[in-house]
Amino acid sequence: MQIQKAEWDLPLIQKYNISGPRYTSYPTALEFSQDYDESAFVRAASRYPDRPLSLYLHIPFCHQLCYFCGCNKQVTRQQHKADAYLDALVQEIAARAPLFSQRIVSQMHWGGGTPTFLTKAQISRLLGTLRQHFTFAADVEMSIEVDPREIELDVLDHLREGGFNRLSMGVQDFNKQVQQSVNRVQDEAMIFALMARARQLGFTSTNIDLIYGLPHQTAKSFAFTLQKVADLNPDRLSVFNYAHLPELFAAQRKIRQEDLPDAQQKLDILQQTISSLTAQGYEFIGMDHFARHDDELAIAQRAGKLHRNFQGYTTQGDSDLLGMGVSAISMIGDSYAQNQKELKHYYAAIEQDKTALWRGLQLTDDDCIRRDVIKSLMCNFSLSFAAVETQWGIDFQRYFADDLHQLQPLIADGLVDSHQKGLQITPKGRLLVRNICMCFDSYLRQKARRQQFSRVI
Repeated sequence: MQIQKAEWDLPLIQKYNISGPRYTSYPTALEFSQDYDESAFVRAASRYPDRPLSLYLHIPFCHQLCYFCGCNKQVTRQQHKADAYLDALVQEIAARAPLFSQRIVSQMHWGGGTPTFLTKAQISRLLGTLRQHFTFAADVEMSIEVDPREIELDVLDHLREGGFNRLSMGVQDFNKQVQQSVNRVQDEAMIFALMARARQLGFTSTNIDLIYGLPHQTAKSFAFTLQKVADLNPDRLSVFNYAHLPELFAAQRKIRQEDLPDAQQKLDILQQTISSLTAQGYEFIGMDHFARHDDELAIAQRAGKLHRNFQGYTTQGDSDLLGMGVSAISMIGDSYAQNQKELKHYYAAIEQDKTALWRGLQLTDDDCIRRDVIKSLMCNFSLSFAAVETQWGIDFQRYFADDLHQLQPLIADGLVDSHQKGLQITPKGRLLVRNICMCFDSYLRQKARRQQFSRVI
């Protein structure tokens, strides 16, 4: 399948730049309920016993506070807190693993917070526990998020020896004024040294995170960052839109509203970013992700086999995802489950029950049908009516009559081509794929809650 390049249409972008879900899941986490209990999780774990397993481990600690951050984290310099956390996490691993004893782990990701907050000994302890309780594939994909400000080069050697083969590094911006304004000043030379060492050690994939919309950013200043990215030459990039929500995230109150780029400046930065990265040979995978033409994400997208989960785009969407640690989310057997979000509640739950389930959702057939439709649009920018009808035994036009009516203005504006066999998102519709998916979101129509989401651009 040929994926066309995204096309910039400013009037349409301005027209449709409203708030909406990112669709790392459908239904979104807003629909999770505390009615979902441990017995529901156990049933879900047995639903698809032959699926491979993907593990996510959440490490919530950071050495410093980044003002823009909305992640679940605890800022501390006290290393012993990580020991206490690992004590609880080990208990959760031991309690969860028997439900998946017949599964093979094909993928694992450590996120945070800052997973490399852990010392080498703590990293080894967690890896040893996981390998003791789970069976890992020989070619398991193991990735970890790295903060270049708080890591020694030889930690990469330790990670590689432990089996990690993918690296994601938060850079956000190379401009010093921007870094200072969000309390994330980092050594440029160290970033380049880490990338060089990762390649030397045989890490098979490197990802760089950037953020646009931060204080003092302009198209000119971000051009400097994009040039540094070209020099770094990572395999993948994530370029996130900063959502300023100081009423939700206390740290963002340290950012002055008047220092932020306005809506037009943000659009200018985004347009420049897409133009620059595609000129460097990256493909716009969707949302905020870019990958080299020969990267497995780009290959999977062209083959119509790309998937999406709580970690973003992936080639392993046929796996069940087990999340462990505070706030971690699982996608198991047509259900979602989330652990306790606050650390003190996580510890209390582990002490009492050995697990920390907080809330979740058992998907209905309608949820599953709409999930598949939205995933196809998000990942492949196309939808086959026949594929949905064959999978679910429905008449697409009749079942989605209201949704297709919602889609008509977007079709009229040239964001989507509708034909007898399905839908095709046009080049100028690719940047607005969230708007297109929102037409198939029945929860969004039932409840006017768009204000709880970030803007689509």
